[in-house]
Amino acid sequence: MNLIEKIIANHSKYDFVKPGDIVDIEIDARAARDFGGPNVVKTIIDKKLSIENPSKTFFTFDTNPTGSDQKYAVNQQFVRVWARNNGIKVYDIDHGIGTHTMINEGIVVPGSTAVTTDSHANILGAIGAFGQGMGDQDIAAAFNRGKVWFKVPESIKLIFDGFPPKNVSSKDIVLNLLNKFGANSLLGYSVELYGELIDQMSLSDRITIASMGTEMGVIILLFPPNDEIMAYSERASGGTLEKIAADPDAKYSQVIEIDATKFVRMVALPGAPHDTVAIPEQAKIKIDSAFVGSCTNGRIEDLREVARVINGRKLAPGVVLKIVPSTDDVWRQAMEEGLFSIFKTAGALISNAGCAGCAAGQVGQNGVGEITISTGNRNFPGKQGKGSVYLASPASVAASAIAGYITDENHIPEKPLEFHPEEKLERMQKAHQEQKIIEKPKIVEGRAWFIDEDNIDTDMIFHNRYLAITEISEMGQYTLDNLKGHEDFAKKAKIGDIVFVSKNFGSGSSRQQAVDCFVALGIQAIVAESFGAIYERNAINAAFPILTYRSVDGLSLNNGDQIRINFETGKIENRTKNTHIQANPFYEVQMEIYQQGGLF
Repeated sequence: MNLIEKIIANHSKYDFVKPGDIVDIEIDARAARDFGGPNVVKTIIDKKLSIENPSKTFFTFDTNPTGSDQKYAVNQQFVRVWARNNGIKVYDIDHGIGTHTMINEGIVVPGSTAVTTDSHANILGAIGAFGQGMGDQDIAAAFNRGKVWFKVPESIKLIFDGFPPKNVSSKDIVLNLLNKFGANSLLGYSVELYGELIDQMSLSDRITIASMGTEMGVIILLFPPNDEIMAYSERASGGTLEKIAADPDAKYSQVIEIDATKFVRMVALPGAPHDTVAIPEQAKIKIDSAFVGSCTNGRIEDLREVARVINGRKLAPGVVLKIVPSTDDVWRQAMEEGLFSIFKTAGALISNAGCAGCAAGQVGQNGVGEITISTGNRNFPGKQGKGSVYLASPASVAASAIAGYITDENHIPEKPLEFHPEEKLERMQKAHQEQKIIEKPKIVEGRAWFIDEDNIDTDMIFHNRYLAITEISEMGQYTLDNLKGHEDFAKKAKIGDIVFVSKNFGSGSSRQQAVDCFVALGIQAIVAESFGAIYERNAINAAFPILTYRSVDGLSLNNGDQIRINFETGKIENRTKNTHIQANPFYEVQMEIYQQGGLF
């Protein structure tokens, strides 16, 4: 077996697993954050669930460690009280990013398993562990059962030949990989990395690359642990560990060789982490701000790189540099090493540890018309604010902050580029206009359809006899024509309708047409008690609004009722009956994909 298969088999009742198997996996670490954590607790309370093992269960408050947002503050306190009453540890706002805490504290070690409400939980692949971000209900189930079900993925093996040129960092390496594979070439695969370059990588470098696996569409980027990683994890956990490795005859869907000598310093253009280009030397893209931090580049090695580049220099006029360490330990170490003094002398702002720019309301957000260069892992519209975000390495971000435009450390000018207020005002006004045009509604209203049936599968939604149709505009006419009693749905449906269904809607095959047919009809949203797992992913990735509810009884719902849905809060109102219920709001990632019009 390969790495992912071994880890899954070791945590299941099976000695051997293969791609496509769906198995229950014992989870060594079950976590929730201040984002998602309150919903996990509410589900546990509402369903009257017990906690399987409090010692393996915990919370991390990392998305808003400043407590600056009233809603976050209320949710954090709600979770604190519940956790205290149930003997569950909280890594509170003074601690830092939860996935880093799992590694640093030995909660997760090579070969172990973890789930959390963080979509970048696959960062744990840096030490050869299985980590997955999951939704609130999955995490609540993990708290209760100690297990989750998971489908064993296909695996790809990447073999790196040679070494990149000097000063091409681990962030540049992963941006080069995104340039090669894009956002979907490796979609759904577990990817293992090999080669002398990989063997010699530090923990920090591995974390930087593993943390952007989500942006590549992979299940996880798995680094086989070397002796240095094993020693680190043994110190952190206080125990002796067995190194996990793929078998010599392990099977892979593909084995791909990569020439690392051709890697260059890169920057990801706004809106898409995979839209990467070599850092331009002539095109001087002016910036307003720079950000260093996130789970990708907030470790002490990253902060040292920034200090090395800016030491003895000043930020370009009008440029703001925000620096956020990943954990409190990194914060303290940076202070002890004198890095903070270098940062403050240059004119930077330093914040307490946490997720920072990736979390709305925390240090690192930007405004409409603002151009930011960031070490983060995502630059989807709205992710790090209302402005434009470029992604680059810590050294390139520092160099750009000194230069006043996007560059690398080999091309910092003697005098920084200064911006003209008139140009900046014009850019902001234009951005404001574009913002008004592109933002999609978070509240919709429409006529209700109530189809009170469980297990409506994709063949009932869009029968396989129509699968040869490739034009979405032609799919609507066949929607639900294989569902008894609703064969005429497509003829009666109107643009703007909202469909309510029951449990397990969209089970069955993986066909995207079962989502696209509703898009073709102009249906605004589907609300269900639960969705088939693949259908849910297909709908979210297509930016088609779906929500889940616990019970629809409170709506007194009938066909034709006028419905209003708030995607952000989850409130569903029946304006005809003057009733309402609380459904699950959009997940953070779901809202991002919805606002940008789809996964790509």
